[in-house]
Amino acid sequence: MRHWSFAKGHGTGNDFVILLDREAMMAVGEAEVRFLCDRHLGIGGDGVLRAVLARHVQDWDGDPHLWFMDYRNADGSVAEMCGNGIRVFVRFLLQQDLATGPVVQVATRAGLKEATVLPDGRIRVAMGPVRVTNRGVRVRTVDGNEFAALTADVGNPHAVSFADDLAQLRLHTTPSWSPPGEFPAGVNLEFATVRGERQIGMRVFERGVGETQSCGTGTVAVAAAARVHAGDSAPLPVTYRVEAPGGQVDVELTTDQAFLTGPAVIIAHGDVVLPEEG
Repeated sequence: MRHWSFAKGHGTGNDFVILLDREAMMAVGEAEVRFLCDRHLGIGGDGVLRAVLARHVQDWDGDPHLWFMDYRNADGSVAEMCGNGIRVFVRFLLQQDLATGPVVQVATRAGLKEATVLPDGRIRVAMGPVRVTNRGVRVRTVDGNEFAALTADVGNPHAVSFADDLAQLRLHTTPSWSPPGEFPAGVNLEFATVRGERQIGMRVFERGVGETQSCGTGTVAVAAAARVHAGDSAPLPVTYRVEAPGGQVDVELTTDQAFLTGPAVIIAHGDVVLPEEG
């Protein structure tokens, strides 16, 4: 039997199983991720964060001594980036004395990301540029409600729709979108509502997971889309407060990138026995 040590953490309710695999010795495939994230048969989580030294990542051409955040969605699929996940990842590195703060650089599939631990304990992550476009995308929920959507690229794909009543949305089943070929690798679907000046509420259906309590890159996408949606012409930088079911974060939009600030908590450490292979 395989016995793995793990940690469990969350950022505004978006929860993750964390594995330390310094020298890339673990065989973490789709089956292992699905088991770990299963909320009945495994540990439970929206995804898996594997900490591996960047020199073992084939497509990484940056500093080989950095920690690489190998992020997998709950269904085992690979994702480019996770805004809540990277804060939890940094918290784990710091608590395990694998990195020193307050500034920590992390290698990801979306490039090098820099996180800063603030005096109040929250973690601020430089998320890179955000590109919002209107390509005529429509999103339809399972009950037939249809919404226009702005597309947003935060290193991973998003479609942001604005709705009057988030509570009435039925997100237990994957919404559809058109044109159907717009997102060949899938998309994170955010539904947002304006609650005040630069204060936005949201729900999210994450690709490869389902509806989650929060989505870090999704909050950045929502803030950037809200600025376009409202025609907000105030000079940058501006900060949006985004409230998801699991908690709230601040998203600062600048001329060249976005910064995501929010909490990150490690709640448990343990050992897990994986099912027999085959």
